[in-house]
Amino acid sequence: MSSSSIYQLAYYTMKMNLYNAMAVRIQRRWRGYKIRKYCFNYFYLKEYLKAVSETNDAVRKALEEFAEMKEREEKKADLEREEKKRDYQARKMHYLLSTKQVPGIYNSPFRKDPDPWELRLQQAKPLTHRRPKVKTKHSVSLSSWLACTSARSFSRSGTLPPIDRKRCQGPFRDVAEVWEQRYKPLEPTLRVAEPMDGLNEARAQLQRQEWTRNVNDNMFLPFSSYHKNKKYIPTMHLSSKYGADAYGSQHFRDENPKKWICDKDFQTVLPSFDLFSKYGKLYSKAGQIV
Repeated sequence: MSSSSIYQLAYYTMKMNLYNAMAVRIQRRWRGYKIRKYCFNYFYLKEYLKAVSETNDAVRKALEEFAEMKEREEKKADLEREEKKRDYQARKMHYLLSTKQVPGIYNSPFRKDPDPWELRLQQAKPLTHRRPKVKTKHSVSLSSWLACTSARSFSRSGTLPPIDRKRCQGPFRDVAEVWEQRYKPLEPTLRVAEPMDGLNEARAQLQRQEWTRNVNDNMFLPFSSYHKNKKYIPTMHLSSKYGADAYGSQHFRDENPKKWICDKDFQTVLPSFDLFSKYGKLYSKAGQIV
């Protein structure tokens, strides 16, 4: 290979490297411009975030208004419910309304102004009980009556018809409340709920548990006492200490030489009796004194 061709190849190589470097610079500038203009546009993002914040504020405001409206509706419903309850109580206690002769309990003469319940009782109507609807009996023609002559053909009702009468007016509670109180579950106290022989049952249960733990029910005895069926129980007298008792066994007239004042015995002042002196020396044989 000649030197001219070598120089020419090197020239082309340097020229291609220069073109590649220039292309890299152009692409880098164009990519930066494109990213800043279309992908990460500052002003576009600023407008977008501003729109998002405005939308969030509008949604939050709408939610707050909706929550306030719901709260007002709930308060209104509660007030209406309380008002209906008071109206029902007023209609139920309409008999407590004061008259011209006798003032009611809400219109005390000792107060300056009557109670607000007095005005409510005046505006309310007395509670009336609805009469049960009585079913009207259909008229039976003569032909249909003649058709069912046997006793089996007549219909037999299982329950009696309701009694058509008015309920007593007065301070009576609702039937549902009375039935609920009547059939409420029993709530006994601790003394009533616990059994009377709870201690005996606990002892018996403890004994059963102890018996289940035993391997053998028979008591272990040594070989010397194996033939004995009963355990030796010492008596009360033998269990005491060996020796005479202190009280009752000693005589009160026992002589104690250590306490003598002198070696001589006491002299008798009175003479001795002959009969006593002969005691143990005379024996009778067939009624005769020897």
